[in-house]
Amino acid sequence: MNIAAPMPLYRQLLGARFEVLPPTVRALHERAGHHRYRGKVEVERGHGALSRLCAWATRLPGEGRGTLEVEIDSTAQVERWARIFAGRAMRSRIWTRDSLLCERLGLVTFTFRLYVEPLAAGHAIVWRVASVRVLGVPLPLRWFRGVHAREYERDGRYRFDVAAALPWIGLLVHYRGWLDVD
Repeated sequence: MNIAAPMPLYRQLLGARFEVLPPTVRALHERAGHHRYRGKVEVERGHGALSRLCAWATRLPGEGRGTLEVEIDSTAQVERWARIFAGRAMRSRIWTRDSLLCERLGLVTFTFRLYVEPLAAGHAIVWRVASVRVLGVPLPLRWFRGVHAREYERDGRYRFDVAAALPWIGLLVHYRGWLDVD
């Protein structure tokens, strides 16, 4: 009897589009089990009181530059991520529901539609917010038009660029950098 291995979350969501992604992006998202990656990151943070409160509620990283460690525990049903910025972990839980990627960060659960879009060199995964709930209460989607994320490859390295800004509050966080994925 030949039993097929469970399909990783991102491959489930992206289907055939997964195949056009660059090698480092595919590798990061198709490995089952526990994996650790290292790289560099630059983090900008908003400075207002409401910005700091929102960042606290979602456990966003502090401002700075330096080493980033990412630990991923992955199964076909759920992924647990720990993004470790300057010794402080931003933990999240990721799963799929109704063809959407769901991510729980602190008190907030986001759902995202994933797209594969062409870049000058290769393709990127682009995350677009589909809904947001705080402690189960839905928030207006229009508040989250300033939340953007993409994953891509440049110079043989996995790259990421994540930004979150809210109306009337401004920048919460913008972090970007790279990971060695071999």
